[in-house]
Amino acid sequence: MRLVAESGLWTTGPARPAAPLTALLEVSGAVLSWTIDDPPDAAIHIAFTDVSRADWLWRVVGETGHVALVSAVAAHSAGDLELTGVDVAPGSTAPLRRLALGHWLRRWWPASQRDGIAGLDRALLDTEVALLTAGAQGFFTDDTLDSDVAGLLTPHAAALLSHLRTDDRRVLELVRAGARLADEAGLDGIDWSELSAAVDDSAVVATLPSGRRDDYALAAGADAAPPGAATIGRGVASINWGAVPPGIFDAAEDTVDWSVEAAGPGVAAVIRAAVVGPDPPTDIPVRVHSGEVSGAGALDAGGRATVSLVDAQQRALTESAAWNHDWRTTSVVIGADVEESRHTRDRVRRWVRARVDRPPADAFLAEILAGESAY
Repeated sequence: MRLVAESGLWTTGPARPAAPLTALLEVSGAVLSWTIDDPPDAAIHIAFTDVSRADWLWRVVGETGHVALVSAVAAHSAGDLELTGVDVAPGSTAPLRRLALGHWLRRWWPASQRDGIAGLDRALLDTEVALLTAGAQGFFTDDTLDSDVAGLLTPHAAALLSHLRTDDRRVLELVRAGARLADEAGLDGIDWSELSAAVDDSAVVATLPSGRRDDYALAAGADAAPPGAATIGRGVASINWGAVPPGIFDAAEDTVDWSVEAAGPGVAAVIRAAVVGPDPPTDIPVRVHSGEVSGAGALDAGGRATVSLVDAQQRALTESAAWNHDWRTTSVVIGADVEESRHTRDRVRRWVRARVDRPPADAFLAEILAGESAY
């Protein structure tokens, strides 16, 4: 094994590609990562945040390798290290890679009405991730961002309860396992008590409301400009996935429709972004730039915003100036200002579609159900 000093950390090689191409898992003393579309047996990347806290190392490099690695790091403060005879045992990190993929699905799954990529059932996905996390507690001797079993389960008691009315044995087995884990984690409340009782009593199940709650629905779309509006310029834009919280916007390209219209004495850009999910948050920033013309505002819960435009001197843009402006170079940025290419998003979509069309051995039940819902 070779260790490289990078940005003050010891790592097992160059950094992985930026999100959303990388599945990450924070364990005690380290962050593990894999490129999502690499083969399942591709090498793991380890960035040690504190080697002394990585009590799990013996599980993947053996006891001798663990001692050798910790000793070597303690004796060196800079430069690369070549550790002879210290290697990750084949298959030892497979469960961790699957857990990392589970967290990737929670953060990056590109649900899209336009692209035909169904959303994932968040309750079932989080339950399966929680079960995997509970099974990997030997890697979480410290609290990390990815070790919170209770946090994964807490929001989903009611949804899991409704799933008990299904005749899909796969779903029932997962819900029952999740209910047992919730009991072990000490989760309480009326919904959890009802779920705990229902998994053991078919008579209780018979009284539950029927119907499956779908967490994926088109809440708003890029609709046309209001009738009668004088459209001075118009176009479309795409949203960088890394710039916004997950599960809010349709993940296809060109899902932001913008138009420039007269608004009283001034001019405004009317923004409409396609939104998925039942409860999108408000106040996601939006910025418009077109040469020396600019404007800033925030989207409402429907993915809409009306942004007043100003010129280089921050004066309200007049309608006559707007008609004489070339709007072809206009950019609309939703959320944070991040660098992300369409090529990266297309690569993710190809990988996701391949998993949906032909679920691999490490597929999550939520992925399998999303694929089945397309037929």
